[in-house]
Amino acid sequence: MENILHILNGDSTLQGFEQTGNEGDVLVWREVLSEGPVGENIASGGFWKKRSEWMDEPDYDEKVIQPLSKLNEPYEEFNLWFEFDLHCQVNMLGVLMMLSKHTDLSAPNIYLICPDSFPGVDDFRGMGELNGEQLEYLYDNIRVQLGEPDFFVAAEVWKLYTGKNVNALKKYLAENTFWGNLHCLKNALQAHVKRLETNANGLNYIEQKLLDIYNSGTHDKTAIYQAFWKTEQIYGMGDREIDIYLDRVLPVLR
Repeated sequence: MENILHILNGDSTLQGFEQTGNEGDVLVWREVLSEGPVGENIASGGFWKKRSEWMDEPDYDEKVIQPLSKLNEPYEEFNLWFEFDLHCQVNMLGVLMMLSKHTDLSAPNIYLICPDSFPGVDDFRGMGELNGEQLEYLYDNIRVQLGEPDFFVAAEVWKLYTGKNVNALKKYLAENTFWGNLHCLKNALQAHVKRLETNANGLNYIEQKLLDIYNSGTHDKTAIYQAFWKTEQIYGMGDREIDIYLDRVLPVLR
């Protein structure tokens, strides 16, 4: 049997994954690289020190840092389970960057399972809502093997993402025609551009959207979350991430 590692996008996916018959070890990715400080060298101690300080969680080392040691182990196969939204796509890039630094890419087989929908599931929100049988369906039907061209694209995009130069990113999006097997990356990056740009009020797209929801008469926090998720699934944001933006424009809800 091959030495296999499954890298899951969160604990919600783990619940369904444990119902599958997929063999191998599991690493649950619990970082949120789409928010907070990031740098190009994800393998540096400084990168993770800044992340730890920003996340400010007492069990950060145990839940996030320690599991990453599995990426250094000599697995013969890596399966990356990440979704279509910006949250997952940035985390996926982080994983790919770490794998490119810690593994000889000619040795292990690296696969991606990246759904943006599921047959029969309306308003698909992510793999966390799927059961074991449904996750096995994804594994059997949409899993693709990544190669050097995919890692080249990932490295280009990671450099642009961490550089935070909106004009350079927009130029890349306009000119690049090759995305390889990273088929959800372009849409996620287009959503990211909307976070980097600000309007006449000094607000980015997410901040203005939340303010519009509030001004429309929705003042309950949970209702604001629901209204945002209804149209902005591309961001893949949970309560905590939305609160980052709410605190900027509506501190009264803090």
